[in-house]
This record gives sequence, structure tokens and C-alpha cells, in this order.
Amino acid sequence: MRLLLAEDDEKLRTSLAFQLEQEGFLVDACADGEEALYYIEQNIHDLILLDRMMPYISGTQLLLKMREKHNQTPVILITALGTLDDKVTGLDLGADDYLVKPFAFQELMARIRCVTRRPRKLEETDKLTLGDIAYRPEENMLTGVSGTCSLSKREGDLLEAFLRSPGQPLSRTLLLTKVWGIDSDVEEGNLDNYIHFLRRRLKTVGSKVTIRTIRGIGYQIENETCR
Repeated sequence: MRLLLAEDDEKLRTSLAFQLEQEGFLVDACADGEEALYYIEQNIHDLILLDRMMPYISGTQLLLKMREKHNQTPVILITALGTLDDKVTGLDLGADDYLVKPFAFQELMARIRCVTRRPRKLEETDKLTLGDIAYRPEENMLTGVSGTCSLSKREGDLLEAFLRSPGQPLSRTLLLTKVWGIDSDVEEGNLDNYIHFLRRRLKTVGSKVTIRTIRGIGYQIENETCR
């Protein structure tokens, strides 16, 4: 699971990041609202731990921006503001939970487990569809008119990125970030290779769905049957 930790207190940020990594999480950590906004816009995290008071852009402003753009990534607000009104405001803005400083790491872990085991919408957990194909992320299985085939983890992540934005041009940078991560030094040629692999998979299941190259931008998935 990949987490974003946005916390301006360096000592707390470093400590939490280390402990979370020891628990097996991939952690992206940042110290201010502008950097947090950059990470949030990549939409690659399973959970966000968000300090309410940060430089440049506050946690509550970030949360409001997220929900206005229909980004439903779970958020736990972490803050020293612990009055009832503070908690109600944070939850009303769209936070999934609210943790008041100081807190024990065990309590944070319990809240993470609670938030992440809540069921997501059916379309997020069951399958993604477009035209004549269906893809089940949990099983890495692609189904089309001619049968079913399994995808590798990278192929599956790439296809999921396309199916969550059907008909929209996706930049090479965005695709590399979603599939390989923000800090990855993977070469762009790897993306082209996996696009080739996905196109072959689509042909294998007899689909008319295509992945089109958008010159100077990236790629776009299309349902040919609707053209």
C-alpha cells in the first residue's frame, strides 16, 4: 500500500515515515501544502495522512480541493486542533478520520486499518469495463469476446490507469508516475514496451478497444465500436 504523509514537523514526519515503512508501506513524505498538492494530483496513493496546518496550503484547503475534484482517496487528518468543532469541520470537509496530536503509533495503525478496510464503490473493487472488455484489478484478469488472459502487475496497473480515464489523453509522465512511481528512474522506453504488450493482450482476447498514440502527449484508450 502506498501512503502520502504530509506533515511539516520534521521530527514527527521522519519518525512516522520510518515506522510506516517498517510496517511494509511505501511512503511519500512531504513538508508543505504545495508539495502535498503535487503528490495528490498524481492520484497514486491508497491513503493520505494529512497535517491540518502546513505552510503555503493548509490541510483543510487541500482536502477541499481533493473532494471538489472527486478525488476519493481516503484521508486521515492529523492535527493539534482537537476541539469538537475542529473535528466536525474536518469530517464535513471530507476526511475519513481525524487523529489529534500527540498520539501513539499503535492508534494510527488501528485507524489506518479501519479506514482501508472500508468497502470502496463496486466499480473500484470489482471490475473495470470499456466496450467489449472487462478487467478485474484484484485478479489481474482481462476478459474479451474471445476469452480471458492474465496480465502482469505492470500491465494491469497500466491498463487500470487507462480504464479509469477512458477517452482521455494521458501524458507519458502521468503514466510513468502511476505505474512506476514518482521517484522511479525508469526509462521512457519501458512505457512504450508495456503499451506494446497491452495492445497484444487486447488482440489476444479479440477486443476492438485500442490504445492510440497521441503525438507529443502520450496515449489514449478508445472503444472502436463507438466510433
